[in-house]
Amino acid sequence: MIKFLDLQKINEQYAKQIKQATSDVIDSGWYLLGEQINQFEKGLVQFQEGGNAIAVANGLDALRLIFKAYLETGVMQEKDEVIVPANTYIASILAITDNNLTPVLVEPDLENYNLDLNQIESKITSKTKAIMVVHLYGRVCWSEQLEKLAEKYNLKIIEDNAQAIGARWNGIRTGNLGDAAGFSFYPGKNLGALGDSGAVTTKNPQLSQVIRTLANYGSSKKYVNDYQGLNSRMDEIQAAILNVKLPYVDIETRRRQEIAAYYLNNIKNKKITLPTTGKSNEHVWHLFVILTENRDKLQAYLLENEIQTLIHYPIPPHKQKCYPDFNSLSLPITEKIHNQVISLPISPVMDDYEVQKVVEIINQF
Repeated sequence: MIKFLDLQKINEQYAKQIKQATSDVIDSGWYLLGEQINQFEKGLVQFQEGGNAIAVANGLDALRLIFKAYLETGVMQEKDEVIVPANTYIASILAITDNNLTPVLVEPDLENYNLDLNQIESKITSKTKAIMVVHLYGRVCWSEQLEKLAEKYNLKIIEDNAQAIGARWNGIRTGNLGDAAGFSFYPGKNLGALGDSGAVTTKNPQLSQVIRTLANYGSSKKYVNDYQGLNSRMDEIQAAILNVKLPYVDIETRRRQEIAAYYLNNIKNKKITLPTTGKSNEHVWHLFVILTENRDKLQAYLLENEIQTLIHYPIPPHKQKCYPDFNSLSLPITEKIHNQVISLPISPVMDDYEVQKVVEIINQF
């Protein structure tokens, strides 16, 4: 079986280092807000080539904390609007509504599955305070036009960088393009922990300090609470694991890019729409997502041929039960994407034979 994502094999590469690192944490007797967290935050800043980093409990909290910080500092008020792509994973929307802000769902560009930047200006109102860009599937969502819009209307740009660590736009890492960014280190991400964890990055040191305080019960000094905060702290063991794996992100990305290039050059089935490549080094290929009107048949056929696939994501946010006010929205491009996408196996531990087999079997469909 060609697994969609062989996490055991990925982590096996670093098993000896991970076991030593976690053992060191256990022996240290210090399990929260210690040296491993400090090392990881410094390492992430170095990887991002600047800015500030705050390690938090998970990717959703990273985004929640950004909005909460803007509310606490008066930059935003409850019921303000945040423009967000309609086809994102629901965590992007949850981070907005959890802070009593209003998501404004905007259709994606069918060419790249990212927020259609040409539709943003028509959605801006006097209540709009931010644009959330999601670098979906690992593809950069950015442009000079976006920067000019944000400047024109005095809007914050928040990056959901959960799927795109290591990507670049004009040489700058995603997560350092906007005002603040949320990262996820869920085990299946390009940089994955062995449990939940996440981070916020921002070039604004004052915002960074507010977010750090909010994530620690709203406390910058023990038993003194400046804000009504959260408990959202990455633990030392997860930080130690990420410290082991962070130096290998760019190496693993290059393997993902090699596999993607092979798929793009060799999948020739007319029933399938392949992703566009974008700029040569912008996409880190967290997922390799194709479109087909025959998704269920293709998925069953691939499984019969011992190839696992996943669907990211079968139900769009506006059709979810938890958002009844959105259920009647008509978002045809979003709905087409959610009805037709299927993700092929892509990971740094796939060997050439597995990659070639995926192509061979798909071309016979």
